[in-house]
Amino acid sequence: MTIIPFSPAHQPGVVALILPIQQQEFGIDINLERQPDLLDIPGFYRQGAGNFWVALDGEEVVGSISVLDIGNGQGALRKMFVHQDHRGSQGQVAKALLDTLLHWCRDQGITEIFLGTTDRFLAAHRFYEKQGFSQLPKAQLPARFPVMAVDSRFYRRLTAAQ
Repeated sequence: MTIIPFSPAHQPGVVALILPIQQQEFGIDINLERQPDLLDIPGFYRQGAGNFWVALDGEEVVGSISVLDIGNGQGALRKMFVHQDHRGSQGQVAKALLDTLLHWCRDQGITEIFLGTTDRFLAAHRFYEKQGFSQLPKAQLPARFPVMAVDSRFYRRLTAAQ
């Protein structure tokens, strides 16, 4: 498994990873048209200190993560997904993706990461909390944080080791 920055050749694999997790695994009413960022990943995520990475098993996209630069040394963690066959402590795909993002953020001067997630992603909640994220009320999010319609639970973490 390798983690590399997104390239346009990965776009079909990213969509094939994310949509089934959202729609079939978790029953979220969302489609590609309501996620225009997935149709222009470089244009959406590679602004300022933002970036997008994929985890590859051979040539197959098995994970994704991104940071959206929201200014003031803050970033929004977005599109963190890991294929069902690569989850858990054995593969460490999620941790490797998050470590890549945190290292990038520190190098780019992003000191705080915020994220929003649905209340349905229970394993994700446990993962984020184990990785040093603290839950916070929606009202405490930065003004520029992009709240998605499905987001109902929010977290914050400093990029430096806690």
